[in-house]
Amino acid sequence: MKRTLVIGDIHGGYKALLQVLESAKVTSNDTLIFLGDYVDGWSESAETIEKLIELSISNTCVFIRGNHDLWCGLWLEKGVTNPIWLEHGGKETINSYIQSGYLSKNTHKKFFETLHNYYIDEKERLFLHAGFTSMHGAGNEEYESNYYWDRTLWEAALLADKVEEKTLEDILTKPKRFNYYKEIYIGHTPTTNYNKDTPIKAHNVWNIDTGAAFKGKLTILDIDTKEFWQSEPLPYLYPDERGRN
Repeated sequence: MKRTLVIGDIHGGYKALLQVLESAKVTSNDTLIFLGDYVDGWSESAETIEKLIELSISNTCVFIRGNHDLWCGLWLEKGVTNPIWLEHGGKETINSYIQSGYLSKNTHKKFFETLHNYYIDEKERLFLHAGFTSMHGAGNEEYESNYYWDRTLWEAALLADKVEEKTLEDILTKPKRFNYYKEIYIGHTPTTNYNKDTPIKAHNVWNIDTGAAFKGKLTILDIDTKEFWQSEPLPYLYPDERGRN
């Protein structure tokens, strides 16, 4: 059986990644779509990237770029850091690369260079890290940074989910950017912000970031059946660390 599985923000939680791959019984027949933010947070960012590179050989994989991946990629390529990145998990990522010995591996640099801003499958399902603002679809976004920073898509989905299509006025209030895609899958905004550690669907948007960077879990979801599997909460897997708390 061939499945398409989407995986939320990992944030250096290598142990959690191994858990969800095992729980979902992932095989080489499965297509894996990762929504970005592979690094920054827990102590095994470099190990996480190494595992993703291995998966790209054994499986059909799509890797989306997250805002944390942008920072890490710039550091690996040019040695560039910034205080915001260092404060939000960058220090842990740097330590992971130094301690693991993966700092010198060109495959890691290439991994970050080849990430996608978004992906649309053959069934018009859109995958991206954060969002987009263009009323003409993701491919017409004016600012590339919105793909990995924007939260207005998710906020609009939450609002649109409350609108009942009873009148023409109600229908017109629904954001037109949703109309281009059957479904949209995002990360970036933890569902734990809404007191949930499971995926949340709002309008036609699925939020798969279930707080693995903080006190939540990592999630992998079958996009056809909507069955999902989760790791243990990350603080249980890394009891001596604080993640991005």
